[in-house]
Amino acid sequence: MSRIDESRDFIPVRIAVLTVSDTRAEADDRSGDTLAQRIEAAGHLLAARKIVQDERGKIAAQLRAWCADEGIDVIISTGGTGLTGRDVTVEAHRDVYEKEITAFGTVFTHVSMAKIGTSAVQSRATAGVAQGTYLFALPGSPGACKDAWDEILLPQLDYRHRPCNFVEIMPRLDEHQRRK
Repeated sequence: MSRIDESRDFIPVRIAVLTVSDTRAEADDRSGDTLAQRIEAAGHLLAARKIVQDERGKIAAQLRAWCADEGIDVIISTGGTGLTGRDVTVEAHRDVYEKEITAFGTVFTHVSMAKIGTSAVQSRATAGVAQGTYLFALPGSPGACKDAWDEILLPQLDYRHRPCNFVEIMPRLDEHQRRK
């Protein structure tokens, strides 16, 4: 069963938050605020924060820029994961991924089912890796961001979490790009 191994030191992770919205501004970005507050409360570093329009090219360009930034280990986006025509965050993420973390969407759906029942089927939350950076695409509601952070990301971004976690394999995410 999962647990925190107190014999290991906590390692802060540098996390960027990207809100995808045609209507939100910094003053009313409740989902971005939810993530930023939880990131800092957990002892991680909020490395960057931005709002971009729900346009595939703009989203992918920002993800790529942050993946290339050595000061960012993880990118969490919120918004644009639904089923409407303007919801293109998932497609933008997949344009950037080198590898998709397919189980993330499954686990997120499981967590969501406990909170919102069958409405969880409407989310297309996803995750992947690119240039040694983790990318997570969450729905745009504060509740979904809270659930994803509290139930999945908080433990997986904690180096002390056992039996395994995302942080311990972070140094090897881009090993295929290194010279042998």
